[in-house]
Amino acid sequence: QVQLVESGGGSVQAGGSLRLSCAASGSIFSTNTMGWYRQAPGKQRELVAVIFIGGGTDYADSVKGRFTISRDNAKNTVYLQMNSLKPEDIGVYYCNAGGPRFGTWGQGTQVIVSS
Repeated sequence: QVQLVESGGGSVQAGGSLRLSCAASGSIFSTNTMGWYRQAPGKQRELVAVIFIGGGTDYADSVKGRFTISRDNAKNTVYLQMNSLKPEDIGVYYCNAGGPRFGTWGQGTQVIVSS
């Protein structure tokens, strides 16, 4: 059973930075695309960034140039470096392995950005 545990959320002022981590159990990185999603209050969950098995990445337009997704296969961990945070980045950030439809989700970590 694959388990994902996120950490690194918190409260920061606009313009600040946070780094989220997602530690995975099992051999997840060799077989799964990893992604970060977020859900703001009253809104649907949306894709933030994804990193493919081959290392390629993709980002939501709203975070391009500010967020960076990376993975450390030796540590079974995926990261989301978030810079120049804006109030609209607020939400619960979820780690995902294997896609949003049939994949596995972490429990989420809260990000609060104050203006």
